[in-house]
Amino acid sequence: MSQRVLTTESGAPVADNQNSATAGAGGPILIQDQHLLEKLARFNRERIPERVVHARGSGAYGYFEVTDDVTGFTRADFLSEVGRRTETFIRFSTVADSLGGADAVRDPRGFALKFYTDEGNYDLVGNNTPVFFIKDPVKFPDFIHSQKRDPFTGRQEPDNVWDFWANSPEATHQITWLMGDRGIPASYRHMNGFGSHTYQWTNAEGEAFFVKYHFKTNQGVRSLSAEQAAEQVGKDANSHQTDLLQAIERGVNPSWTLYVQIMPAAEAADYRFNPFDVTKVWPHADHPLQRVGRLVLDRNPDNVFAEVEQAAFSPNNFVPGIGPSPDKMLQGRLFAYADAQRYRLGINHTQLPVNAPRKATVDNYGRDGLHATRYGSRQDKNYEPNSYAGPAQTGAALAAPLPVHGWTGTHEAPAHTKDDDFFQAGELYRLMSADEKDRLIANIAGGLSQVTRDDVIEKNLAHFHAADADYGKRVEEAVRALRED
Repeated sequence: MSQRVLTTESGAPVADNQNSATAGAGGPILIQDQHLLEKLARFNRERIPERVVHARGSGAYGYFEVTDDVTGFTRADFLSEVGRRTETFIRFSTVADSLGGADAVRDPRGFALKFYTDEGNYDLVGNNTPVFFIKDPVKFPDFIHSQKRDPFTGRQEPDNVWDFWANSPEATHQITWLMGDRGIPASYRHMNGFGSHTYQWTNAEGEAFFVKYHFKTNQGVRSLSAEQAAEQVGKDANSHQTDLLQAIERGVNPSWTLYVQIMPAAEAADYRFNPFDVTKVWPHADHPLQRVGRLVLDRNPDNVFAEVEQAAFSPNNFVPGIGPSPDKMLQGRLFAYADAQRYRLGINHTQLPVNAPRKATVDNYGRDGLHATRYGSRQDKNYEPNSYAGPAQTGAALAAPLPVHGWTGTHEAPAHTKDDDFFQAGELYRLMSADEKDRLIANIAGGLSQVTRDDVIEKNLAHFHAADADYGKRVEEAVRALRED
């Protein structure tokens, strides 16, 4: 049987479905990449009206308080002085299941935080893991399709889950996180949060730094075994929502301490692996954690639909002193997140109370559209430039410019000396205790043994062997034992 040709929606053949078009091998993604934009835009419109991913969520209001001076690294106003507080809203979520899904399942957790700053809203959209399954956004719709319910059987299929991972070796690190002890948090209060991506900070002198965000829970990390989670789902499918709601109502306000890892921008090019690869972590020995402040949640929403379901986050919502990096997954999300909300909630979703700035004044030439509530006076013009004292540009960039070079086109990520898909997964495995390893192996084998194709199993086993010899050997033996039963 001849191989079918992958095409765009207009029928044109797709040359590369693994790599987005960039300005040079390590540069930012190009808007001329019609296949990527069409693929992400179409993907965002596949469900009405719940989120395609992160549908099942819980939220709370609180504040962020600066505890340490970081003005040497960023000119962000809300981080400008110790003791300063900024109002926040956070949305926790599972990723793969639908709005009616259970909370205590093995799945990454969304950790989306909105800072209502004096200079506009800043959205930090991350997860409870420091890494992710893939490194290029062109693969994201396919990844989620493989994890969602199969269109024929109507359920999540191990064949689909593990087949995608078999053909995406970069997922091995995140699989090791997900199948390990932290794969099922006991509650939203008892898990860490991460920005996951690399971001840019710029100080008042214009110096650029790349940063990674780490929110460490002050309640301590607590997780559930597969057996405990199954029992919890049977008792209360909304267990995480119940826990968060009741804790805040009792006045037991959960909190996290924010730390950052900081890399001077000049170091990035010669780092031993690609520092913008979201499937990898920065070793703390290279870039130790530096404390920034604390996040406290102290108020529940009055209406879950209005404030949690309609909460809209976009990693493209930056403030002066904070900007993006060349992280390709982040670059794709800069478009996809805001586009998803324009589809779900309409072009004026930023005027909804939970999304509207609390401290900054919105003043631009955007007009009309569904559910428009913000209008200028009748003397205001709706174009720029004008001669009527309308709002004008500042000329001051939010973050430092990033140099780009090279030929446009779809490129594989540039190779660094330590760039491979397996070494950090192996390092994570070797950090685990004997009991942790036992549970990890059992969790992986429990899913992989259900796959019906031997070649898919063998491809996945090869990834675990490449990460660590003992890791691979134990997974292989466990899978074999379960398949022989």
